[in-house]
Amino acid sequence: MGYDRAMPANRLAPLVSRESLGGSFFVLTFAHEETAREARPGQFVMIKAGTSAEPPLRRPFSILSVEPASSTFSLFVKAIGPGSRALCALEPGEVAQCLGPLGRPFTTPVPGSEPLLVAGGYGVAPFRFMADEMQREGARGLLFYGGRTAADLPLLPRLSGPALTVLPATEDGSLGTCGRVTVPLENHLDRLSGSRPKLFACGPEAMMHAVARLAERRSLPAEVSLDPWMGCGVGTCLGCVVRVQSAGDERPKLRCACTEGPVFDASRVVWPGDDCSSARRAAAACEEAPRAVSGSEAAGARG
Repeated sequence: MGYDRAMPANRLAPLVSRESLGGSFFVLTFAHEETAREARPGQFVMIKAGTSAEPPLRRPFSILSVEPASSTFSLFVKAIGPGSRALCALEPGEVAQCLGPLGRPFTTPVPGSEPLLVAGGYGVAPFRFMADEMQREGARGLLFYGGRTAADLPLLPRLSGPALTVLPATEDGSLGTCGRVTVPLENHLDRLSGSRPKLFACGPEAMMHAVARLAERRSLPAEVSLDPWMGCGVGTCLGCVVRVQSAGDERPKLRCACTEGPVFDASRVVWPGDDCSSARRAAAACEEAPRAVSGSEAAGARG
């Protein structure tokens, strides 16, 4: 994707502000100069509350937004486990151990393109950041933002803007389109004529797999942000290994999502239950076609 990786900085990051969005959702803003200055949409930080050894591991969180002028960045956090609950319990002025920015970001949409962003639950975080970057670049796109209920879409009021139109979907029909987030996405694609938009997805694995399959069926480019378990964020623990396969690879390869991702070309990902990537399937079909033609010609000659 042509990205020059910034060197991550490991430092204590004071909490600047904590905003409750209702339920277990919070926006946390920390002071961390390098992340605020260098981060790109799709990158993440490894962070944990306090300075003690407990809990032992930092947790990865996608960056929601940055403010270089004030050297701050924000995270969208759902307090669901010990690490995230400890972060959300911090008071302004208290510190977190933070390493960032980390990972490979999304490709920046260019003016004149039609980026279609697909988010599930708190997977929406990088797309708030991307909207800011798109606005600076003069690009516009659509965000399909899905959850089980309206309560799972707490960022909705702060997402729409000059660069982004938001189309919500809920499985219970309490807000927007009734059904999974891929329903309005497919409806939109069915209405397009002659354009070839690029898809960007972040959220639950099943949702991203569905977006990848949709992109394969329609021959559309797509990027996905994978979210396997991560322990270190720098490729040492090998806890976040995923399978990827380019068109020319006979077998899938194992790659660390923290260093070679988390953003990958969707066509290169070998999803659970699949034997190969869609890029490899397409290449194999192209390789098989000439052999099939040659075989039929040979059979005709013998006849």
